[in-house]
Amino acid sequence: MDERVTDVEGARTTDARPTDAAGEELLSRRTLITGAVGALGVAVAAGIPLMAGGQGAKAPAAPPVPAVPVVPVDATKVPGAPTTAVGTRSPFVKPSRAPVGEITGNSLTPLQDLAGTITPADLHFERHHAGIPFIDPSRHSLLIHGMVATPLVLSVEEIRRFPPVTRTAFIECSGNGRAAYREPKPDTTPQKAAGLVGNTEWTGVPLKVLLDEAGARKDATWMLAEGGDACLLARSIPMAKAWDDALVVWAQNGEPLRPEQGFPLRLLLPGFEGNTSVKWLRRLELGARPWMTRWETSKYTDPLPDGTARQFSFDMDAKSIITSPAFPQALTKGWWPISGLAWSGRGKITHVEVSTDSGSSWSQATLHAPALDRALVRFTHMWEWTGRETVLLSRAIDETGYVQPTRAELVKVRGIGTDFHFNPIVGWKVQGDGHVVFHGET
Repeated sequence: MDERVTDVEGARTTDARPTDAAGEELLSRRTLITGAVGALGVAVAAGIPLMAGGQGAKAPAAPPVPAVPVVPVDATKVPGAPTTAVGTRSPFVKPSRAPVGEITGNSLTPLQDLAGTITPADLHFERHHAGIPFIDPSRHSLLIHGMVATPLVLSVEEIRRFPPVTRTAFIECSGNGRAAYREPKPDTTPQKAAGLVGNTEWTGVPLKVLLDEAGARKDATWMLAEGGDACLLARSIPMAKAWDDALVVWAQNGEPLRPEQGFPLRLLLPGFEGNTSVKWLRRLELGARPWMTRWETSKYTDPLPDGTARQFSFDMDAKSIITSPAFPQALTKGWWPISGLAWSGRGKITHVEVSTDSGSSWSQATLHAPALDRALVRFTHMWEWTGRETVLLSRAIDETGYVQPTRAELVKVRGIGTDFHFNPIVGWKVQGDGHVVFHGET
């Protein structure tokens, strides 16, 4: 089997909060800590002077509590709401990332709540090793040095003056799907099963333009990319990728990067595992060999059953997931669209096949245009449910001919303890009463 059988657990949130005997809400230690950090960030952003101990000289007024929306009987008979500085979602639409409050951890994209292929910036998954840094773009710069003719220190504004390009590409955490692979559970949602992926329209400058500006030496074969967060995440990147399609980006979906997505600058390596698209990018060093940082020895090296390890396994393999029907939906008899997403780090998805009979037969799904290089593509397949219990499955095929493997095939090659690049076929069991649960044992 091809070796290329290619970050983590999410947790559902609940509106229930702990209360004491008198019914008063109790605040958890995590809530207090994260709330304090958030308040400090707001104070700094607003220019409120801080005294010793981190308290503001004058506490800002508490934001007004939003009123419960009143829905008119007939919206054509009353004036609507006025314009606002920033648009909001309808109160009837409440997609959210989960879990929240993680400084070292992740927050997953709600795949089941999205349409099309573009992930809204505020719902794009997060993965942090030391929280989200608060960076003033006017004081941030990118250093390019090492095996170059002219070391450069470029400000954000100077980088934005280079001719920009825009492309759509997915970013997927290398640990995406770990929980579903190791311990598949019936109550797993698409968000929990594969929510560490997002698809974005990115705007920035091709890295090769900056490398030419610095006079990168042709004998440089590796590049170290370092972020400006508290853990100084750093990854070794092959120069072949740097010269190919790498970007230094500053905008996402038409606006400046969100802080959790790397504001003010991040590296984008289309198709490579997400941790290599270093956020809060501050340094690029060119050299003749990989740096073997702790991020590529202790964390992003994958042990195999035979005692060896996969290292620098950059490309994300072809993968797909049905996002509807999915847990916790309940179906009634009749026609239903089977809809989902597929992607590959090695190019375009050319086919997605869907099985509605537990894998006994497969039909080609419809791919919604455009099917872009190293980007998510949506697929649909119409299906009539007659009330019989079955399992719905999908498998992706990319332009290299690679076919998404079964879980058994992946376990055979990589073992159950593999830690990254999970891309087995998964699906959804439709029970006789119409309730849909996760099925990850195929």
